[in-house]
Amino acid sequence: MELWKTGGYDFEIIVIDDGSPDGTLEVAEQLQKIYGEDRILLRPRAKKLGLGTAYIHGMKHATGNFIFIMDADLSHHPKFIPEFIEKQREGEFDLVSGTRYSGNGGVYGWDLRRKLISRGANFITQVLLRPGASDLTGSFRLYKKEVLERLVEQCVSKGYVFQMEMIIRARQLGYSIGEVPISFVDRVYGESKLGGNEIVSFLKGLLTLFATT
Repeated sequence: MELWKTGGYDFEIIVIDDGSPDGTLEVAEQLQKIYGEDRILLRPRAKKLGLGTAYIHGMKHATGNFIFIMDADLSHHPKFIPEFIEKQREGEFDLVSGTRYSGNGGVYGWDLRRKLISRGANFITQVLLRPGASDLTGSFRLYKKEVLERLVEQCVSKGYVFQMEMIIRARQLGYSIGEVPISFVDRVYGESKLGGNEIVSFLKGLLTLFATT
């Protein structure tokens, strides 16, 4: 697929949807009709198969040297993309991660339960693993393509804990990590996939990383 050039950047949009209940795929299909299949590539899957496999699925179709990972519901606002790119260029970072917990970053629209889960997960991880990054569970990130490929190969976690393991493995492998403060705004429509099973999975994954790193 040819890269779409606008605003001084060459880019393509690859949408991976795992049977999401919020209508992501339907909206993406409408956008594809407007902007064309050469600009927006849809690669849906029938059911939720985990973030790691979604990354692999998307990388197979990515033609650029850098890959942004972000949610498609605008909780990750595209306005921050130029800041990620500038940060990467400034330090030639292998990975640039959006952070809600540093600088002027923040979270808006979450109830107390969600805030406690996210803050608690980050706090526990900071204490046990000292990852060198302030936001371990966020998923708005910019990777060098070859770095993302290697990290995905190294990671074994699924679901909520996967993002955390990506940072831990990046540190282990000596990759440089930059951060950009972002404002995370919870989705207006649809429901979060975060539930009890994901929380249990996170705790198990955290203990596994603590024991093996």
